[in-house]
Amino acid sequence: MTKQTSSITIRDIAREAEVSVATVSRYLNQNAFVSPDLSDRIQEVMDQLDYIPQATARQLAMRKKNTIGLLVPNMHNNFFAALLAGIEGEVSKHNYNLLVATCRMNQKSGYQFPLGSHNTDGMLVFADSLSDKQIAQLHERQLPLVLIHKSPSGNIKIPTVTIENKAATKKLITHLIEEHHRKHILLVRGSEYQEDSYWREVGFKEALFSHNIPFDENLVIRGSFEREVAYKSMKAFLEDPTHPKFDAIFTGDDDAAVGIYDALKEHGIRIPEDVSVVGFDDSQIAPFLTPPLTTVIAPTEEVGRSAAEQLFCLLNGSDPALVTLHTTEIVLRSSCGCSMNNTIT
Repeated sequence: MTKQTSSITIRDIAREAEVSVATVSRYLNQNAFVSPDLSDRIQEVMDQLDYIPQATARQLAMRKKNTIGLLVPNMHNNFFAALLAGIEGEVSKHNYNLLVATCRMNQKSGYQFPLGSHNTDGMLVFADSLSDKQIAQLHERQLPLVLIHKSPSGNIKIPTVTIENKAATKKLITHLIEEHHRKHILLVRGSEYQEDSYWREVGFKEALFSHNIPFDENLVIRGSFEREVAYKSMKAFLEDPTHPKFDAIFTGDDDAAVGIYDALKEHGIRIPEDVSVVGFDDSQIAPFLTPPLTTVIAPTEEVGRSAAEQLFCLLNGSDPALVTLHTTEIVLRSSCGCSMNNTIT
């Protein structure tokens, strides 16, 4: 029979990890060196057994380390440069260090946390880096957490910093329809588990419906907010002789737009003469694409700064808060068909 979490002891941890009780004690108390391999093994067993240390051990394990952790699914996206800039600026103001780890959410298998109370004072968790269950586990261990671009599940009170996606996307698609008379707009669907992806798609559909344009599932490809995924999906779509006609593309985000550009150019499709292309985020690369990309100006650096501020407030004993930054400004460039740079709010 599986033991209840409350009845699991460090002897159980030691047995499962195949180490001595003294080694587990040293790892929890952090009063002597434990090799990285053994530390990882012990932490993995603790995670699998959902072990929560006794209060005294937890207090020792959570001694101040002057380090903030950031967990992201990958670092391939141009988006993360601005996010990191905002976080790092706030972390430096408090004379803390920033420890970054990458890990994509895995719903099925056991999970080993690369960051936690053993190496950070608190964590920033980006979008789909962790599942709801994994976030709940860290929260139960009383590790200060702030979620970025993700809302907490259930009744868990965790500070969150998100942006408004729906209205901005609706405004962008409305611009394509009303100003450039586009009616067959391809949606490059974002990451499956990200709230940003969900709400951008809601805004996309609302813009279509408000102009009596039916949503066509055949005009949807996978992009996952990644240029390589978007490139392969767009290429496969174009190479299918039965694909429906399209006159515009909402790429989901600017990084995916890079892949879309490459696929369109390989097939001799001109932007914007044949197809309008628009993105989301206004990343550093957007104005330097050929043609420059029309996109939503997202306050990504401010998101990072605000998330770090929330974490330091939490470390100082303040109540958690939910922060939603509004993104309603669109920068118009030539990829949609506009002749000059301009912004609409």
